Amino acid sequence: MHDIRQIRENPAAFDAAMARRGLSSLSEEILAIDTARREKIAAAEDALAARNKASKEVGAAKGRGDEAEFDRLRALVAEKKAEIATLEEEAKAEDARLRDLLMGLPNVIYDDVPEGADENDNEEIRKWGTPRAFTFKPLEHFELTGTAGSLDFDTAAKISGARFVMMKGAVARVHRALAQFMIDTHVDENELAEVNPPVLVRDDAMTGTDKLPKFGDDSYQTTNGWWLVPTAEVPLTYSVAEQTVAEAELPRRMVAHTLCFRSEAGSAGRDTSGMLRQHQFEKVEMVSIVHPDESDAELERMTKCAEGILEKLGLPYRTVKLCTGDIGFGAKRTYDIEVWLPGQDTYREISSCSTTGDFQARRMNARFKPTEGGKPSFVHTLNGSGLAVGRTLIAVLENGQEEDGSVTLPAALHGYLGGKTRITAEGKLA
Repeated sequence: MHDIRQIRENPAAFDAAMARRGLSSLSEEILAIDTARREKIAAAEDALAARNKASKEVGAAKGRGDEAEFDRLRALVAEKKAEIATLEEEAKAEDARLRDLLMGLPNVIYDDVPEGADENDNEEIRKWGTPRAFTFKPLEHFELTGTAGSLDFDTAAKISGARFVMMKGAVARVHRALAQFMIDTHVDENELAEVNPPVLVRDDAMTGTDKLPKFGDDSYQTTNGWWLVPTAEVPLTYSVAEQTVAEAELPRRMVAHTLCFRSEAGSAGRDTSGMLRQHQFEKVEMVSIVHPDESDAELERMTKCAEGILEKLGLPYRTVKLCTGDIGFGAKRTYDIEVWLPGQDTYREISSCSTTGDFQARRMNARFKPTEGGKPSFVHTLNGSGLAVGRTLIAVLENGQEEDGSVTLPAALHGYLGGKTRITAEGKLA
């Protein structure tokens, strides 16, 4: 959420920041509500002072037998009491209007975020690996002979509908091995603390991590009010809500492997073949809670952690900085990592690493107390996929495919598969 004081101090800068997001000038509307709210609060305080003064004078008037003044003062006290209640209610309503407006506005993005309309304008930062030169036409993951019996879309559709898959046999085991490999790497090598969080969360957790109100239609809610997490970013980040931690406790670096759920309301008709875009999927998510001075460096570190997983698996990728038209609602800067998918002959997103600055921290009131003393300040929060497990599986299958439909698996997974190194054309681990 935005700091109203900064908007008051420099409304032109705020409007310029929102213009980079494609929004019209909003400071005039925001400040009008803020002014009305502050005027109501000030008027309520004046009325309270008048009531307190009259209350003190009531007894004196009674004591000296001045019944007329006593009745006037008593009526004034009653009048001011009613006036205070009305003003406080009006101030509360203006405060709610202001909060709702600010909660619906995206974060201010950094100056180095490139201008652009969509993903075509993202800025490539680096590439790693060389896409394999196939001697045959590479297929997509769901077309391979070796995966045909292990990716059961028909049964999943019968059970749950479109955009679900039932993984079986060799593919299910490779999928599980990938998740375990990612978690082990992040914990043992990247020094992230493993967490197993709930995947059902309250409204406050979704709002505090900027998923509500903006993305309510893209998420699933149970009939008793819980939300199914779109990503473990929500419970991991919200774990520090309403806390003031010691500066010495920062950074907090966490990682979790969870189920994730998205309705994909805004992506109808996209990537409907295969398992690239599913309603239910698994992801290994990284979250960092850091000192404001460290957030830029932490984003670079987090991105390297995600890239390292792909490098260990031998999967070519490229890293791009998202432009103004493609960056997410809560992000100040985002790096997307795109893995090479030979079946599609293109790079596709497999990780998104973002810093939100204090945007989420303000929404959930998460602060730190400086070691040297002084007023507590808001922490900075970051999140990143490390990685999307299903999309990594797709990349492993497509990059490792052989002409007979079998798949050669990355060496990094062999120990997680009991020494097995490939999926045969018959769909068995061997």
